[in-house]
Amino acid sequence: GFVHVKNPHLDSMEEDVLYHLDLGTKTHNLPAMFGDIKFVCVGGSPNRMRAFAQFMQRELGLAGEELRDVCAGSDRYAMYRAGPVLSISHGMGIPSISIMLHELIKLLHHAKCRDVTIIRIGTSGGLGIEAGSVVITDVAVDSSFQPRFEQVVLDDVVVRSTELDKDLAEELLTCSREIADFPTLMGHTMCTYDFYEGQGRLDGALCSFSSEKKLEYLRRAYAAGVRNIEMESTAFAALCGLCGLKGESCQFYLL
Repeated sequence: GFVHVKNPHLDSMEEDVLYHLDLGTKTHNLPAMFGDIKFVCVGGSPNRMRAFAQFMQRELGLAGEELRDVCAGSDRYAMYRAGPVLSISHGMGIPSISIMLHELIKLLHHAKCRDVTIIRIGTSGGLGIEAGSVVITDVAVDSSFQPRFEQVVLDDVVVRSTELDKDLAEELLTCSREIADFPTLMGHTMCTYDFYEGQGRLDGALCSFSSEKKLEYLRRAYAAGVRNIEMESTAFAALCGLCGLKGESCQFYLL
């Protein structure tokens, strides 16, 4: 149940500095600070993750306790805890969430956390679904609708799986049936590398395709099982899966 790291070089380091979280193995007692963490929720916006931490305080009967930004010494991410729940912002896009996840996973490892569940929450674009819906991701796919995360490491292209925890997805879907405020469904989440051209938008500073080509592509995406589009899910799924984290992704389709 421990969180794994896949880096043999860490064992030979005198100190591991989690630079963008403003934490470190020498400057902080990570097991004392985080050893009892069981749930981690990550999302793009610092303000939203603070609001989520406040919500968890109320749900857990911890309202009134001090809520402070653990990463206040860094202006990259914000982190709050409410009992066994950690709430962290990850910014926008694969590079930003990847940096945060590398350091978060090392944090959980150094803190000797066990049986951790991590859920990405946030907003996304919807595809063929009702506005106001929540999409629970069964698998994250790239822009070719494939369940993979491709990354250039040195000069090699490394391909990693983006399968998420199916049992957790089903559990979340079951829980959603008790909430009538918004429709919830399960489907593929497509991850793109940018917000404009990569998502088929026509309103960016650049646009190299016609509206007809955009619609044809989106029809193919829907036929492949894609129900929403965002910019972080493939990296999230790949890193969580490799490091033994029980992970899932849920996004709210606003418009």
